[in-house]
Amino acid sequence: MRAFRVQMPSGSRYWTVIDDELRVEPVADRFLRELRFGRDRAESTTKAYAGGVALFFRWCQRTGRDWTTAAADMGLFMTWLKYTPADGGWVVPGPGAKPVRGDGRINRVLVAVRGFLSFAVVNKEAPQWVLGQIYELADSRDLPLEAQGEDGGLFYRMRARHHLQEAETAVDRASDEEIVALFAACLSARDRLIVLLLSRAGLRRSEAAGLRRSDLHLLPVNRSLGCDVDGAHVHVIRRDNVNGAWAKSRYTRTVPVDFLLVHAIDQYLVERQRCPAAAGSDFLLVNLFRPPLGSPVTPDAINELFEALCVRAGLDRSVAPHMCRHTFASNLADSGALLDEIQRLMGHASVSSSQRYLHPSASRLRAAVGRVPTPRALVEVLTR
Repeated sequence: MRAFRVQMPSGSRYWTVIDDELRVEPVADRFLRELRFGRDRAESTTKAYAGGVALFFRWCQRTGRDWTTAAADMGLFMTWLKYTPADGGWVVPGPGAKPVRGDGRINRVLVAVRGFLSFAVVNKEAPQWVLGQIYELADSRDLPLEAQGEDGGLFYRMRARHHLQEAETAVDRASDEEIVALFAACLSARDRLIVLLLSRAGLRRSEAAGLRRSDLHLLPVNRSLGCDVDGAHVHVIRRDNVNGAWAKSRYTRTVPVDFLLVHAIDQYLVERQRCPAAAGSDFLLVNLFRPPLGSPVTPDAINELFEALCVRAGLDRSVAPHMCRHTFASNLADSGALLDEIQRLMGHASVSSSQRYLHPSASRLRAAVGRVPTPRALVEVLTR
């Protein structure tokens, strides 16, 4: 069993699960199609879920279990995930055995499997008792009165039974010095713009690759462009793009840009005009130096760019594009931005995704205490 990419006649793509005979697993395929087209999730989300579901089917197949009832042994599945490599079979971990998957990876697989099994139960492909194996079911009667809701109605809630406690780790961000080194290592205005879009505007690589020229509104007043937002900014919009770029959030967001980005955009547009093949494309970032000239830059090409920049800059470690986005969010938090501001600028669906950047330094904590007003009466009593 493995994940497999599917392209529809319309050009839309999603990932499914196929067996060793290249046959599609029908229930998993329906679940993943609903995830992609019914719930409007990103292609990358279906890829992650398909990989997790494929691992679940592989475990069922190698251990002789029926997938519709295998949820009763979910603890054994977690052990299998922890110690069995992707190409492995039966593994009996001995003393000192090293895990092949971390707790975070196992938790993400479990999220995918729970989603798939819940879909199967709802569609009568698996027995209803399976939900009780993967979720703890409870109602609101045991909650405090304040948490039961104003209408006093009874509601049910679920909590995942199987979940590994992940150690809290610091956000892996690129340092400001690394950003400067990457920027200095760029050989073109386009590459410099890419570095700044990620590190100064917090765009994901797919969001940057999916930008259109019409998404740039760089005037002090943009009403002539049909936009009520004043000041230089870019609009991040989800679209089906030919280069595979896909904005993660279904909601359009506006990201203000500073003078550095405006200047970088101006330099790049001058560079772009020297490539006649680029004139017909509305994509902002296009191939200017290698064929096919004028075609939009792909998200994978941005990965390749950063790999080359790290080597050219002589960095001690590899800096991925997403680490530049983390830099932007961390700098927002360090500058005192509020949580809702970080959430909106980063395009996070949940505020919990933004909270991980709120790790103030010792100097910020001391300054915060220093801003607390001191009543004069306290000083007078203390100094008597």
